[in-house]
Amino acid sequence: MNKLRTISILAFLVFCPVVLFSQSGMNMPGIENSVGYLSSGTSIEPRTTGDSAAMVHRSIGTWTFMFHANAVLATNQQSGLRGSDKTFGSNWFMPMLTRPFGGNTLTLRTMLSAEPLTITKRFYPELFQSGETAYGKPIVDGQHPHDLFMELSARYDMKLSERTASFVYAGVLGEPALGPPAFPHRASASENPLAVLGHHQQDSTHISNDVVTLGLTHGPVQIETSTFHGAEPNENRWNFDGGRPDSFSTRLTVSPTPSLTGQFSVGRLNDREALEPNLDTVRTTASIHHNGSFPSGRVATSLIWGRNKDLADEGIRIFNSYTLESTMNFKKRNWAWTRVENVDRDGTLLGRGERPAGRIQAFTFGYERDLPVAVSAVKVGIGAQFTVYGLPPQFRIVYGDRPTGVVAFLRIRPTGNMADHMQSMHRH
Repeated sequence: MNKLRTISILAFLVFCPVVLFSQSGMNMPGIENSVGYLSSGTSIEPRTTGDSAAMVHRSIGTWTFMFHANAVLATNQQSGLRGSDKTFGSNWFMPMLTRPFGGNTLTLRTMLSAEPLTITKRFYPELFQSGETAYGKPIVDGQHPHDLFMELSARYDMKLSERTASFVYAGVLGEPALGPPAFPHRASASENPLAVLGHHQQDSTHISNDVVTLGLTHGPVQIETSTFHGAEPNENRWNFDGGRPDSFSTRLTVSPTPSLTGQFSVGRLNDREALEPNLDTVRTTASIHHNGSFPSGRVATSLIWGRNKDLADEGIRIFNSYTLESTMNFKKRNWAWTRVENVDRDGTLLGRGERPAGRIQAFTFGYERDLPVAVSAVKVGIGAQFTVYGLPPQFRIVYGDRPTGVVAFLRIRPTGNMADHMQSMHRH
């Protein structure tokens, strides 16, 4: 099985550059379905999201190549009794191949990250963040790196009628039908270089092992169900963890207009955590996503709720998280964003175990400017963001009264030609 995975990866990575340098074309399968814009895994964002996607699109014959990427070099400076500083790189690279077969479509997706190399000591600092482990201990006030291989999947869409289609999605690594579009892909989070504090209540399953999803779309409605391996990735970020499917989820997505999408999902994650191998979690999420335009730009907004109900040996533990985030692009080169979070945290932040310990608020505001560069194929931006926190008395003893975080960063991503193709497609 390991040899088969290795051969599949090498074949995919060798074939993609061949397609990249082929002539560009107008064929565009695999970007949209009747519900909206296909985002991470099988999740959906508003159809209008595709009008501004920074994605390279080229074709050769009946095959289409798409490439999406984001690389950030950031320095994080945090104040307070628990604040720490670090320079690190966050990044991901996503090549895809897609081909139509009559009314059906085959899509092959790979997502890679160099974060095991660019995020040293197995996490970067982020106040009040938790989840997964480093060196056998729970990560406290930090965000773990993503795996080298974040996705290796295939999807086959079958048209059943003018308004109805079904699909099968399967991956050695993939994203089950649970949660909103993952934060690295959400248009509303596109410029923020840090993970959401509610990541492990909302969208942490975006890297899951041995995923199989069956879905049905009818007009603006998509319903899907998944089985997958529920354990979080281990600390070895260079390999495939594997594991038999032992968890399941289902998700309903509705897009009443091209600019508005909502989803509701429920899943059971069995044996989720390395330090609590018998812990099962029921995760429930709901979210609304809007992507609209105005005379000088665009704005994308998401409102997200995620809830973990941990079925622990000592009893039930419940953690809620709420996120409101919005990103605006105006006058082409300017970006401004905000993220407001209200999240339950457990006692690991205070050295008291994993029982609920209190609720944290985080308020983030950022700005980025795209720079003029000589290479037209890439966009380079420079930006910064500032975060202030609200915290209850028991956390102030440990963190101080007014902890803050400041991040300055340099971003590189492809210029993309998706907007031109999408607009042409909509005209026809």
